[in-house]
Amino acid sequence: MKAYVFPGQGSQFSGMGKELYDGNSTAKSLFEKANDILGFRITDVMFDGTDEELRQTKITQPAIFLHSVVLAHTLADFKPDMVAGHSLGEFSALVANKTLSFDDALKLVYKRAMAMQKACEINPSTMAAVLNLDDKIVEEVCASITRETGEVVVAANYNCPGQLVISGSIKGIEIACEKMKAAGAKRALVLPVGGAFHSPLMEPARAELAEAINQTNFSAPICAVYQNVTAKAVTKPDEIKKNLIAQLTAPVRWTQTVEQMLADGATNFVEVGPGKVLQGLIKKVNKDAEAISA
Repeated sequence: MKAYVFPGQGSQFSGMGKELYDGNSTAKSLFEKANDILGFRITDVMFDGTDEELRQTKITQPAIFLHSVVLAHTLADFKPDMVAGHSLGEFSALVANKTLSFDDALKLVYKRAMAMQKACEINPSTMAAVLNLDDKIVEEVCASITRETGEVVVAANYNCPGQLVISGSIKGIEIACEKMKAAGAKRALVLPVGGAFHSPLMEPARAELAEAINQTNFSAPICAVYQNVTAKAVTKPDEIKKNLIAQLTAPVRWTQTVEQMLADGATNFVEVGPGKVLQGLIKKVNKDAEAISA
């Protein structure tokens, strides 16, 4: 069974999508449609923007979504048996399995990006990558910091065995990095992100996005989506909606998602979008898994 997977924030690069735009008429028309929907030429930033411009959440999220979905539209043999996306990538996955239309998904992604940007401004916060420390120990350290100091610190991205990203207040993450190293982590690095994604500090964004999602039509998908919140196959539109809303404040269970897809019969994974981050993570989850770029 062929599993298509879609990357999230962090895979962007200057020039992303330009080759598609220049070389494929379907791609060009979708990019131009996106410019019209968004009300500004995001393609100008994608093709010629600086790294700094591309790092802005309001640009990064729609840009990565666009690159992924447009690329999927140009693949001749695109017939997914199952799909999944890492964080933002879940929206790309939901277009791929026809739960969401291109137009609706792009509007939701932009709404999500703006709401997250706003939440970051309300609650200055950050994230850190913890390497080579057992997940249970990371969870316990996070819980103890919150219990003892009142600072928000939670496990946010279960990327692969030995790589767990934590999320929380700036002070909480600083304390956590020291405690993780003391507990035996090889490294604990604060990441260059604008806020504590997938943590309770994203609650204002979750509430705002929930309203938009509940007003959007979700169709019966052509194949299951393995959602971040549960790491399980989901096909019911109402359940997909509920999980997508919960995603902003809940952890991304990517390790568990890949394990479940393999258990359910995935024979090869195809990463669709900028970069090759997910292929690397999949190989770390299971070294025998076949993972390639579209």
